[in-house]
Amino acid sequence: MPSPEHPLISVINLANTVYGQQTESISLVQDYYAISVKKHFNAKMKYGQQPYDFDEGSMAFTAPGQVLRFTPDDHPSSEPSGWLLLVHPDFLWNTPLAKTIKQYEYFDYSVNEALFLSEKEETTIKEILQNIEQEYHANIDKFSQTIIIAQLELLFSYAERFYQRQFITRKITNHQILDRLETILTDYINNRSLVEKGIPTVQFIAESLNVSPNYLSSLLKVLTGQSTQQHIHGRLIEKAKERLSTTDLTISEIAYELGFEHSQSFSRLFKAKTNFSPLDFRRSFN
Repeated sequence: MPSPEHPLISVINLANTVYGQQTESISLVQDYYAISVKKHFNAKMKYGQQPYDFDEGSMAFTAPGQVLRFTPDDHPSSEPSGWLLLVHPDFLWNTPLAKTIKQYEYFDYSVNEALFLSEKEETTIKEILQNIEQEYHANIDKFSQTIIIAQLELLFSYAERFYQRQFITRKITNHQILDRLETILTDYINNRSLVEKGIPTVQFIAESLNVSPNYLSSLLKVLTGQSTQQHIHGRLIEKAKERLSTTDLTISEIAYELGFEHSQSFSRLFKAKTNFSPLDFRRSFN
């Protein structure tokens, strides 16, 4: 790669890089944010425990402190192309983006949850990257950081929009995840796992579906308007209503069956979700 022209931010055109033949896998921990748009990347990449390849061309986001592992292809097909934006956290210091960047959940998605761009979307992202590059190529002055930060915020907003589009347009894959989620929750609730293991966590559900917790919640919010936690609570309330209306079990016994350590916690959740206390619901049903 060429030497960086700015110590804290770089836009790299992969077409202008020189590649040697890497024969061994390598691992690294980066100390910067990396936003990549890659095609024909001649290696397989692991981000956390999830593998991903860039053969089709996609956009991925990685955050500081993440472990990356690259395994080279034995028979590379072509030279990689695309863009890579590297931003050190110090560049964001004392700007609103230093805090708000943590709100962009796609930095915590697994690499196999990368963003697939249409040609039009890729052009939009490319133009923003070129604007950033042109800004730090020019004489750096007191406006440079503000202008680049504004371009970064624009880039992140477009990425959010494109992810929302992806959640909607990749219906078959995403609805398969939703179907599997319902199956996992049904099995968990019906086989006494609630008593033995307690209420399922978002982390447990995400791992069972082989997706990251943030990606799952973002996907569910688009498809159903509810987060993963809200889905879990919703299924618990459904089961609670069934037990309240078809059995003579006490509130404490039902709370225990549903994985609650304290019946007060169960009663508070039931009241919040239904506007009835468990006893009032039982009376109104009867």
